[in-house]
Amino acid sequence: MSVVDHNAIELPRISEAEVGDYIALLKPRVMSLVVFTALVGLMIAPVHVHPVLAFTSILCIAVGAGASGALNMAYEADVDALMTRTANRPIPRGRITPAEAYAFGLTLAFFSVMTLGILVNWVAGALLAFTIFFYAVIYTMLLKRWTAQNIVIGGAAGALPPVVAWAAATGSLSVEPILLFLIIFFWTPPHFWALALFRSDDYARAGIPMLPVVAGPDATRLQILLYTIVLVAVALAPWPLGYFDAIYGVTSLVLGAGMLWLAIEVYRRREGVAANRATRRLFAFSILYLFALFAVLLAEVVVRAILPVIIG
Repeated sequence: MSVVDHNAIELPRISEAEVGDYIALLKPRVMSLVVFTALVGLMIAPVHVHPVLAFTSILCIAVGAGASGALNMAYEADVDALMTRTANRPIPRGRITPAEAYAFGLTLAFFSVMTLGILVNWVAGALLAFTIFFYAVIYTMLLKRWTAQNIVIGGAAGALPPVVAWAAATGSLSVEPILLFLIIFFWTPPHFWALALFRSDDYARAGIPMLPVVAGPDATRLQILLYTIVLVAVALAPWPLGYFDAIYGVTSLVLGAGMLWLAIEVYRRREGVAANRATRRLFAFSILYLFALFAVLLAEVVVRAILPVIIG
């Protein structure tokens, strides 16, 4: 009669993950910005979109963004465990394995792309697939750990949702979604480099070559100022070019002045509490800046839609 060594038997792992852990994999804060900018891209399109198709488009873009977040966390589990800002994510805490996160992300990516392509159109589906690939592979796997320009190039992924949404509405591309893309693209470096300035110890500990770690804080401050100047100009340009209305133009001018002033403060204040406060203020204001710009565009669409009803 043989004796079984029960200590040699590897029992299957029982997952400790809860629904909240899988929601965390989706990066809900990033997803909320993706959904909002995509909604604006959909709403400003010069066509009528059936509400069901509009909802389907936004849902697929949101799920696609969540898939990108899950794949990003699966690949970066090792560095997330080293950073204070990310150490409490589900994978570093041991609640979800990288393999489970990969499976979750790939499943969401497949169904979001296929649903958008089949139910809406394949131009939008292809753009969504490219967005997920760009964020998960080009940015996360190829750029983030190898170049200080990771945020600059990788920012293209975060700038694509309004383009995807426009394509979902029209089946094509145009100048307007490209303008929205450029605004988000040039907004990304000053936004994330401001964060990187007061989180530089985290990135250095994790071995991620963010600009403050590689080039130093002073060079980063200069880059923030230069990119902010370009951002303000790019965000204002659609008004004189005739693509967006005067309300947007005035809002862009006022917000741009605030963004530029805070970037100058970051450039000027380089030491101590004042420097830390300046970078945190720029980071916080940059979120308000982008939200307000896109909110004005959305408000203009709503006003144009209800004004004839009110007057009539």
